[in-house]
Amino acid sequence: MNPTQLSYELRNGQSADLTRRRWIIGLSILGVAAGQIVSLYQTGIIKHLPDPPIGPFDSDKVDASDYGYKRLDTPDALPMMVTYGLTACLAGAGGLHRASQQPLLPVAMGLKTLFDTLTTVKLGQEEWQENKALCFYCQVASVASVASLALAVPEAIKGVKKLLGKG
Repeated sequence: MNPTQLSYELRNGQSADLTRRRWIIGLSILGVAAGQIVSLYQTGIIKHLPDPPIGPFDSDKVDASDYGYKRLDTPDALPMMVTYGLTACLAGAGGLHRASQQPLLPVAMGLKTLFDTLTTVKLGQEEWQENKALCFYCQVASVASVASLALAVPEAIKGVKKLLGKG
């Protein structure tokens, strides 16, 4: 797509799909921010993660535990930033009419938000099972993932229909 046209469409275009994509981008950036905050703790830059005064939250305990370091020989919040960044990129890719012009993009975004949601649910289960506590920041990202999946479904369905010759 012509970069000038893409710039205009993403900044000024109006459609229900684009509005949902903008929300997905915002929610993905929220996931990146949660990962940034936890990464600061997990790498010793900050020494404490404040939690809400209610609920089963003990972010310090969870994010300092073996659970937070057992994958890829790195603190788990660092890859979290990458994965939410990829989701934001998929939501931002393509113009106003990408479901009909580039149907693989909304399908890929839908699959990525499904992956994000399934991953956060699984990690939340592990988090609780191993620590009997939850990381508040991780759970914020989990809610963002579920909301993003719900927002991605309508455009992903349009993309699938186009790919199958029904749209």
